[in-house]
Amino acid sequence: MYGIGLIAVETFRGFQYTETNMRLFGKKKIFTRNLLISPPQPRDDRHGIVIAARAKNEAPYIADWLLFHRAVGVRHFYIYDDGSTDRTCDVIREVLSPEEFTIFPWSSRMVDEGSKQFLDTQVIAFAHAILNFGASCKWMAFIDVDEFLLPKKGRTIEEALEGAAGFPAVSLPWHMFGTSGHKTKPVGSSLLNFTMRSVIPSNDKKNGMAFKCIVDPCEVEQVGVHHFWTRTFGEINSNDAGKRATRDGRKEKAFYSSEFLQLNHYYSRSMQELMEKIDRGNGRSSERYRQSVLRTLQRVEADTIEDCGMIDFLKKHDIDLS
Repeated sequence: MYGIGLIAVETFRGFQYTETNMRLFGKKKIFTRNLLISPPQPRDDRHGIVIAARAKNEAPYIADWLLFHRAVGVRHFYIYDDGSTDRTCDVIREVLSPEEFTIFPWSSRMVDEGSKQFLDTQVIAFAHAILNFGASCKWMAFIDVDEFLLPKKGRTIEEALEGAAGFPAVSLPWHMFGTSGHKTKPVGSSLLNFTMRSVIPSNDKKNGMAFKCIVDPCEVEQVGVHHFWTRTFGEINSNDAGKRATRDGRKEKAFYSSEFLQLNHYYSRSMQELMEKIDRGNGRSSERYRQSVLRTLQRVEADTIEDCGMIDFLKKHDIDLS
């Protein structure tokens, strides 16, 4: 026997946790982790773009990330700190003024009582950000600390988003940067040292392209890590140039674009840094996680091109990350 069902369980005030469960000949349940929410009501004075991100032990890298995104127009950072044991939070306080950031302790692991499956705390953080702060901003971006939003047209992210013509959910494909031949951690910024990336669309035939999103938070009805639904357009998302597609349709080559805005994902940095990332384990089975990370790097570096767009942008706009 097999079947597909949708279960909605209220877990926190303001949103619901949804799990799609599938039993195929008695096999283990498979879950998609999404949250259903009621969009916040926009304030009359809402403006600008903010970022919501979960972070853990990013002290060596987060200053670059903050300084760059502040330079391209991000007005506030909502950081969900997942139990950092290094100076991550101290660095944030040193780099930004108090009105530019909010840090939330987010060291939490939650399990659904019935299924015994872990709830995705990153999705819960994103829903929390939308519900509590979405009314005051025009755009909210959901990226990690190793991901950078590079304007290709215009000086700011908001100017680059004009290519999407105001569509409320914009999906940006990963541009995956590998080691660029660095065996040990190079001196200086990752944005200057890593210029070799995989070709786009992704050469990962199994999984296709992966995305991160920028949304109008006052339109979002369903929250995920890589996809958002809106009340006006449902599952339809736009690319940076205004082309629209369903969630799965985004993986077609015709949807790929980085004409206005490019998402750079500095996946491995140097081999030394990648091995340190593997040793931290990310809370997973160490050997399985190691093999997964190395396979991903192999795919990233199987077919690469040089991309100096970030360096050119920093020089053109005289952005100093020191």
